[in-house]
Amino acid sequence: MRFSFLLKAAATCALVFLFDRLFPIDAGGATVGVFAGAWLLALLATRRDVRARRGAWVAVAFATLFAVALFDASSGLAWVLFWSALSVAALLPRAAGFDDAWRWSVRLLLHGASGPLKLLMDLHRLATRPRAKGVSARALVATLALPVIGGGVFVALFAAANPLVEQAFTGVSLPPVGRVVLCAVVALLLWPAFRPQRAVLRAAAALPDPEPRIPGTSLPSVLLALGLFNLLFAVQNGLDIAFLWSGAPLPEGMSAAEYAHRGAYPLIGTAALAGFLALAMLRPGSASAANPWARRLVTLWVAQNLVLVASSVLRTLDYIGESMLTAWRIAALLWMGLVALGLILICWRILAQRSARWLINGNALAGGLVLSVCAFVDLGATAAQWSVDHGRAGQVDLCYLRAVGDGALLPVIALERRTRHPALRAGVRAVRVELYDDLAWRQSRWTSWTPRGARRLSAARALAGDRKGPADRYRRDCRGLVIPSSPVPSVQP
Repeated sequence: MRFSFLLKAAATCALVFLFDRLFPIDAGGATVGVFAGAWLLALLATRRDVRARRGAWVAVAFATLFAVALFDASSGLAWVLFWSALSVAALLPRAAGFDDAWRWSVRLLLHGASGPLKLLMDLHRLATRPRAKGVSARALVATLALPVIGGGVFVALFAAANPLVEQAFTGVSLPPVGRVVLCAVVALLLWPAFRPQRAVLRAAAALPDPEPRIPGTSLPSVLLALGLFNLLFAVQNGLDIAFLWSGAPLPEGMSAAEYAHRGAYPLIGTAALAGFLALAMLRPGSASAANPWARRLVTLWVAQNLVLVASSVLRTLDYIGESMLTAWRIAALLWMGLVALGLILICWRILAQRSARWLINGNALAGGLVLSVCAFVDLGATAAQWSVDHGRAGQVDLCYLRAVGDGALLPVIALERRTRHPALRAGVRAVRVELYDDLAWRQSRWTSWTPRGARRLSAARALAGDRKGPADRYRRDCRGLVIPSSPVPSVQP
């Protein structure tokens, strides 16, 4: 047991040292994936129970996959997925098994919130635990305090009085206080993976099944509510069919873009709320769940919600056609797809009398697959490429392309090639030069180098070379407009 603790402490110190070497200034290159892989290897080396648990190897495989994504191009989403997979691998050997995604989400939340306290608790327990012949670590520290502090004071006095002693200590430099604090925080975050809190597992195991309930409901109230909800949703879907799907002219003063954009996100929230209410009104064992009319009405309501989601998707696509595609709009479309799948699973759960665990696990699996794909795909680059390919040169938002970063470099090069208007071409060139210089600078530094960035820079050089194009006498903003130079103040005699 003592050897295992010392091995975990040594692994934590080694990882903190590696962190200090890999990230001297910032963290954003392939080194993030290197550090993630080292953390995963340290977990396997110090935790025999992880190596012995077959289910933990599934989580290790996913953690390895996300570490590869971090190495190729680090992102916050890939890091969250890596940490989640690694934490599941660390917690699973001490849990009964994988029960459901609801309890595991709570375990991960508690593990992340209480984990940094684990190292402090273990250090306190180590300091107060009696050693051989009744000597504790606290007593040992008290014994060594006087000679260590007193010796340090005398060395400082001798260095002030003797130039030779002062010269000997000149080459010794202590790390900055901020760096020491950062390394201490990293140690607090690393340690829980090697020694997770047992209280986290006990708290999650005591959670009740996540069955939504609406107090005071009865079969008549459920039937009346379902009838009213179906009527309201029929009116909304009828308006969408009349104006959105059929292409009929809108009322005067309302544009198609306004109609499309205004209702896309509220209607998705409406569909999600409807799914929750459907679960609460027809929970297993209730009188409404056994009533055939209630089951028919809720099935009709879920079907109307699917039409509502489809209308939201069409609204978003229409708005994209009026403006342009962005990463957040791709994420919104993916979210709408997950809401539609969730509604289908809710309907199937009610009709087939499945458990809440089955429903949560199905939605978590779908969401996890979508997030895993997004960890490898640059949504900003995808949106920039689509907008350049499907939009006219004058309608592409150069400010958004510049905000995307190096993911928009190749689309901007393609846009520059096909732009003929001199002023617009100069603006596109200014954005291209800025993106190219930023990417080339980051790829020249080992702390920010990434394989994805290297591929993009190589492709950009193959398309545009190292030439920046004709020199522009003016400074331009992201829209290509000339930034007026500030007048030189005149000197008063």
